[in-house]
Amino acid sequence: MIRALNAENQAKITPEKALEMLKEGNKRFVENQKAERDLLQMVKDTAKGQWPFAVVLSCIDSRTSSELIFDQGIGDLFNARVAGNIVNEDILGSMEYAVKYAKSKIVVVLGHTKCGAVTSACQGVDDGNITALLEKIKPAISREKSEKTDRSGSNPSFVEKVARLNVFHAIDEIRNKSSILSGLEKEGKVMLIGGMYDVGSGKVHFYDPQE
Repeated sequence: MIRALNAENQAKITPEKALEMLKEGNKRFVENQKAERDLLQMVKDTAKGQWPFAVVLSCIDSRTSSELIFDQGIGDLFNARVAGNIVNEDILGSMEYAVKYAKSKIVVVLGHTKCGAVTSACQGVDDGNITALLEKIKPAISREKSEKTDRSGSNPSFVEKVARLNVFHAIDEIRNKSSILSGLEKEGKVMLIGGMYDVGSGKVHFYDPQE
């Protein structure tokens, strides 16, 4: 029976181990072999404190719950969720708290296939506050150079390529706009990595840092 993390156990987790834990959890999820947990006991264990080992920036999409797809329990993950897994000042502040003060070991920017926000950005949707949010995805559209003809939300191939580049753009934003996170990454105290969740298979593909 897996118990909630405590300060001692969290301190032993390296960034590399944190990535391994996420990969193993996703493997269990895909194989429908979820680890045995007493969630109510985890509630009690974390009532006076929390020691998450990872922070995940993902989309608000209802299919992308980090605890489920990485098979983690209460107190294991910090979740930052916003349409299109974009980065803004509040997201950065939340991540900085997670790694500097709560000692999380890995920051994951997790995109997903068939993303409605990315599709809307590619389609040029202009509506209320949605417009300002989609503006943060447009740099990824500009970075995509391979599609020459149909560069719209109706082209699934284009949308998926933009979704991938949107993850890379978010990582660039984190490094460029947070000296705390980029500094801790350089010191080897935290890993910053991107990934893509396949809503059809349940699998997460982590991108090589050199991609």
